Amino acid sequence: MTSVSDESRRGGLVVELVTADSWRTWRDVRLAALIDSPRAFWEQYAEAAGRTDGEWRERAATTGPTWLALDDGRPVGTVGLWHAPDQPAAEVLRVGMWVASVARGTGVAPRLVGTALTSAAASGFRRVALDVAHENGRARAFYARMGFRATGAVGRMPWDPSVTEETLALDLPAAS
Repeated sequence: MTSVSDESRRGGLVVELVTADSWRTWRDVRLAALIDSPRAFWEQYAEAAGRTDGEWRERAATTGPTWLALDDGRPVGTVGLWHAPDQPAAEVLRVGMWVASVARGTGVAPRLVGTALTSAAASGFRRVALDVAHENGRARAFYARMGFRATGAVGRMPWDPSVTEETLALDLPAAS
């Protein structure tokens, strides 16, 4: 997958690809996200916190591109892309999206998603899909503003069936 770097800089906010040098920061952000918004992720905190450093390094290197949003060097969000084995070849999933509560509404979310969309398009994907909980009205409204539309697919959180999710997707423009 193509990385995005220089075009992701503006003001004090930087969006950087997670690398071998930044996996610890990503781990800390991921754990904070699981504590802050446990009903937004398929993974639970106890599972993630139980990983060894080696498992975190491997996960950062093999699960698809993941980005960190840093505001004047302070981590404030993350997003990733992942292509599931059973997914159409031209489609990729937006995964692991989270913005710290202190940074919500400040433009971090559009920058993270924009970086992921740019990378997906540059890598040849034609569609980005995501799952969002029905109860998360703020996220659903954000994705609608970004152009994502409901696909009609609905599911349940594997570890908590009371959380229902809707699949949204955005068709990317053809590469020129």
